[in-house]
Amino acid sequence: MPETWRYRGQTIDREQLGFLREFIAAHPDSSRWKLSRQLCETLGWKQSNGALRDVVCRGLLLLLERAGEITLPPVRRQIPGQCRTARARPQPLLLDTSPLAMPLSELGGIEIQPVRRTADEPLFNGLMEQYHYLGYEQPVGEHLKYLVWARGALEGRPVAALAWSSAPRHLGARDRYIGWTPAARRQNVHLIAYNTRFLILPWVQVPHLASHILGRMAARLSADWEAQYAHPLYLLETFVDPQRFRGTCYLAANWKVLGETTGRGKADLRHRPNRSIKQVLALPLHRRFRERLSGGSQ
Repeated sequence: MPETWRYRGQTIDREQLGFLREFIAAHPDSSRWKLSRQLCETLGWKQSNGALRDVVCRGLLLLLERAGEITLPPVRRQIPGQCRTARARPQPLLLDTSPLAMPLSELGGIEIQPVRRTADEPLFNGLMEQYHYLGYEQPVGEHLKYLVWARGALEGRPVAALAWSSAPRHLGARDRYIGWTPAARRQNVHLIAYNTRFLILPWVQVPHLASHILGRMAARLSADWEAQYAHPLYLLETFVDPQRFRGTCYLAANWKVLGETTGRGKADLRHRPNRSIKQVLALPLHRRFRERLSGGSQ
């Protein structure tokens, strides 16, 4: 058995494991949901904005139970959609899909709208499910979603959608680019955001629109993130599958190619590639990003 268990950046050693067993035994009437929140309060497991990390805590508890290290209270009720494979998929949408082809200067401007926890979030989810080649995936952890709308004479028509989430904890090309220590990475990886989805709707043919949107996002994302999660961002990153795309819009928006992934993914147990190798691209948001990410003053 391992001496230390890790789950999404949270670490439990043998001594803490003993504490968990005692804590569970001391709260026999708590449900699994309540138990994870009580643990977060007791251990101080909170996000930068003060919210409890109870989703991470529940995942860690399930990991330990499956490994035979702890015994959790019986499941009291099944929540519809709680299991990823049982979640209802976003529904197809009825939209104006007539071709929109014109120079960027004739589009009349764009509006970038944050839609997480708004009435337009189902529209975002549906667009990703219906038109992005990877489909919709519910983010876990810190994340923001955006819709991009045409203005002027075309006002009211969505033209693009973007999703940003917490960055992967281990990424060799990025970590070498920053030059931080393992301790600095563990402490500061939350100051990086990962562009998980970027969708220009298939009937939109506007040259330079994608790079224009990326430039506008780079100018506002850190402030939006700080408003939501009480900390800024100093670096943006993404993956590009070179078998499908060339990453032209990112390069035009001043993103840099840092290298390639190993193709192993976080579920790798055999140290062999198990998925396609991607290019790693990044965009610094602060001229002293290396210092900030390596432990300098925030």
